[in-house]
Amino acid sequence: MEGILDFSVALDVNLLDRVVHTMLTGKPQEINTAQKILTQFQENKDAWQRVDKILSESQNPQTKQIALSILEKVIQSRWNILPQEQRLGIRTFIVNFIIKYSQDDTSLRGNKPLVTKLNHTLVEILKQDWPHNWPNFIGDLVGSSKTSDALCENNMAILRLLSEEIFDFSKGQMTQAKAKKLKETLNQEFAKVFELCQIVLTQSEKSELILATLHTLHNFLGWIPLGFIFETNMIDTLGGRFLPVAIFRNQALRCLTEIGGLDTSNQYEDKFIKLFAGVMIQLQTICPLPEDDSELLNHMTRLTHTEEEEQFVSNLAIFFASYFRQHLGLVERCTNTQPQVIQGHRYLVSITNIDHKEIFKTCLDYWLWLTENVYVSWQQSMAPQRKDAYQRTFSSCRHTMIRRMVKPEEVIIVEDENGELIKEVMANVEAQQLYQTMREVLVFLTHLDCEDTEHIMLDKLANQVERNYWTWHGLNTLCWAIGSISGAMTEVHEKKFLVQVIRDLLGLCEITRGKDNKAVIASNIMYVVGQYPRFLKAHWKFLKTVVTKLFEFMHETFPGVQDMAVDTMVKISKECRDQFVQTHPNEAKPLVEEILEDINKIISKLSPPQVHVFYEAIGFTIQAAPSCGSDNWAEKQEGWIKKLMEEPNRKWESIISRAAESLEVLKQSDSMRDLANILKVNVRAAKAIGHRFASQLVHMWMNMMNLYKAYAAMIKSEVQSIGPQAPQYQHVKYMRIVKREILRLIQEFVEQTEDPDYITKHFIPPLLEAMLLDYKDSVADARDAQVLSLLTVIVNKLQERMSPDVVKVLECTLEVTLLMITRNFEDYPEHRMSFFRLLKALNEHCFAAFLQAVQQSKVIMDTIVWALKHTEATISSTGLSILSSFLNKVQHSNVVTPFCQVYYTNLLNDIFAVLTDTLHKCGFKMQCTIIQQMVVMITQPNLITSPLTQNQTNDNVQYVQQFLANLLSSFPNLNLHQIQQFIKGLFEFKDDIRMFKNHMRDFLVQLKEFAGQDNTELYDEELEAQIKKKNEEKAKRESAVPGLVAPVPHAPANFLSMME
Repeated sequence: MEGILDFSVALDVNLLDRVVHTMLTGKPQEINTAQKILTQFQENKDAWQRVDKILSESQNPQTKQIALSILEKVIQSRWNILPQEQRLGIRTFIVNFIIKYSQDDTSLRGNKPLVTKLNHTLVEILKQDWPHNWPNFIGDLVGSSKTSDALCENNMAILRLLSEEIFDFSKGQMTQAKAKKLKETLNQEFAKVFELCQIVLTQSEKSELILATLHTLHNFLGWIPLGFIFETNMIDTLGGRFLPVAIFRNQALRCLTEIGGLDTSNQYEDKFIKLFAGVMIQLQTICPLPEDDSELLNHMTRLTHTEEEEQFVSNLAIFFASYFRQHLGLVERCTNTQPQVIQGHRYLVSITNIDHKEIFKTCLDYWLWLTENVYVSWQQSMAPQRKDAYQRTFSSCRHTMIRRMVKPEEVIIVEDENGELIKEVMANVEAQQLYQTMREVLVFLTHLDCEDTEHIMLDKLANQVERNYWTWHGLNTLCWAIGSISGAMTEVHEKKFLVQVIRDLLGLCEITRGKDNKAVIASNIMYVVGQYPRFLKAHWKFLKTVVTKLFEFMHETFPGVQDMAVDTMVKISKECRDQFVQTHPNEAKPLVEEILEDINKIISKLSPPQVHVFYEAIGFTIQAAPSCGSDNWAEKQEGWIKKLMEEPNRKWESIISRAAESLEVLKQSDSMRDLANILKVNVRAAKAIGHRFASQLVHMWMNMMNLYKAYAAMIKSEVQSIGPQAPQYQHVKYMRIVKREILRLIQEFVEQTEDPDYITKHFIPPLLEAMLLDYKDSVADARDAQVLSLLTVIVNKLQERMSPDVVKVLECTLEVTLLMITRNFEDYPEHRMSFFRLLKALNEHCFAAFLQAVQQSKVIMDTIVWALKHTEATISSTGLSILSSFLNKVQHSNVVTPFCQVYYTNLLNDIFAVLTDTLHKCGFKMQCTIIQQMVVMITQPNLITSPLTQNQTNDNVQYVQQFLANLLSSFPNLNLHQIQQFIKGLFEFKDDIRMFKNHMRDFLVQLKEFAGQDNTELYDEELEAQIKKKNEEKAKRESAVPGLVAPVPHAPANFLSMME
């Protein structure tokens, strides 16, 4: 097999065929050997010169595919440096092969994969040579199409591929000037192509050719001049000749959809009306709708027996959604089409009920657009005519939304495929996005007709209560829908509605038998009440009843019920916290005090993680601001905190007192487990209570520090006794967990403190003493990334107050962490990210001390450079951010000249290495920013006051330009002119970041390494800007419509999951 690698002799094509055959059908060892040999063959720089022989002589289609892949790679990366005669020879060779295999139907069908690959290869050549080196291509293609139907069919495929490459995929694949030129040329030449399409669509009787032409035409419709569409008979041909015929229906409808979605700025309105009316007339014959709405919901489902029928229904949904989004106002105003508009929406109602995820999403997105559109127009004009016109449609839509409502993430008790209830553990982001859209649709539908929404929901609930249609799924979807419209009704209406709902659900829970059934009802009660904080805030007695019911559910051991109970408690505590701390009429004390008195009983059946969440819930109530301005409010809070932490403190002090007598107590598994749980309870409480938790932390502080030191010493002792693998032993893991929870508790408190000076004075010195030396002296596996995370939080919170400790922090963390993470790019991932976040914080908030450390040790800059070269995107991004910020600060320091003399050219070399490495495309924005900063630094007058190097004979700008020219000459596919133009552009566009980045993108597209790749990541910044704008618009929209903003934040992630 190795014979194919000898390029000094003629290629044995038969041997190559055998190697490919072995790779596809051989034994595992033979396959591996063949794969390696073929890879070496393809990577040889002269392999492309054997493509003609392979295509001419090979008998294996897969071998030909490999040969064309080799040729494609050469075209993408080396085409412009090949001699002109070689380029012309390759072009002629490919064209002749395409013609050879496309002369007749038999050859075209029999060699379809090969012809497709040849077409792609030809298009790659066109992207390089057309129009400047092949100006008559379109004319030649159209002319040859008239000689053979089979050739015409394949030429349509070539035109479709060319259109896609230019208009759909050119971004990041060719320079902007090149893409613009190709678009202009194709537009100018399109008359010839259109004439060919017209001939085929009006005269041909060959179905394969017509389908290929319709497919190609569909790709053209988004960019061709509008006159070709609206000033010809194209719409009539598509709707009148092809839409009624089953074999052409889908392609014709896709073309009409593309036309119907065009925005022509009020031009051709009569044509759009005619298009819509024509489609509706055809639909009356293709799939007429029943008049009765009760038969409508499942009507379209009965028409989707085959894949073609299902595709047609999907295309029909897309047609209506696309057309109505652009032209609904037009056909609503036209008297002749008003009934057809309602009928079109009846089609959509029926299609929405089809059990097909993608079709449902299409319809759902449209219903959201329509309901919001009608709601906004109604609010602006307060005229109900338009709203009333859709009343029947919207009522059917409400039924569908309620019946198909998906599970919100708060609900974790689900029915599995066997019909059994389980606690869900797997997240499903897609389902939650679907839920959010459905929730918004129901909110708008509720605003448009609150009475109808209430009537439908209560009627369905009555059927569940009366057991007429009792099912778990039916009750679930109904309650999920009820919870989703929180805030959409007026308070008065909401009170009446919700009281009825909760009363019915509680009654249903009382009369229902069976743990499974009760668990379903309990789950729905908790979800619904958790979604209506406004109602609970306004109705104290109801709130107290709900909380009491939650305490009952906390004693229910059915899987998932207790989790939902504590999660719901957290939501209610956060939203209604003021109600818990007030003394209400006819009450002797606030509810929080009643809870604290019975807390041990309430949590007696909960697992430790559930107890942690419950403490967080009560912490939120304690944190509540006083509503009545009580003078002794702080004193009350301190008392409640003391009472809340009474039982954890009792256990804590018991262990500490026993440990004072014998440290062996701390080695007992039960002690370590109890200590970890006590600390986790404190972490949750600190998170909720905030700065007021200081009294509890002070109470524990010295014991915590001593405990940290004790476990640090024990771990070191175990390492000395057992060896470096000791941290993997279970009892040592328990010790490390206790240490980690101590750090997490401190971190949680520091993040929320309101007195950084107090923290700096009283907490930081003993903490650094206990933590830093232990981190430095521990073996790698015993070092906890939580130390680095805590240090980062401390620096971000205390800022310049930490400057005196910067040197100490770096001395104890820098080198030992580097030894852990620089062996490869995979080990200790948490340490990696936490370490670079720490460097970022030090650079940002303690720059003077950080700069002094950089001047004393080259290791820090090497570490930052190593970060930006990291293959993990988050770490690379952090490294780039640190470097950019550092350079910006250095420019305003008094050491900019000596810094640049030491680091400038090395940094420039490193940043270009990352920029031209395809593994780091996602960092393009920051890479450009840093290069721009460096160009500005070197060109700014009087900034760098000395030459960058000792032997420099020209000024710094010329020196850097020459340095870049030498650096970029290592790319063999770049000629000297390209390099000079690129460097010139860097300095010309240095003050315009947008032009600078576009210049950089064009440079990268020309590189061999980026040729033929998906380079969309180079445009991430534009995408981020679009997302930001979209989020701002969303926030503005949500604030204007009651109920669109979710009534409560999500519950703790520990127990929330999402449904498949």
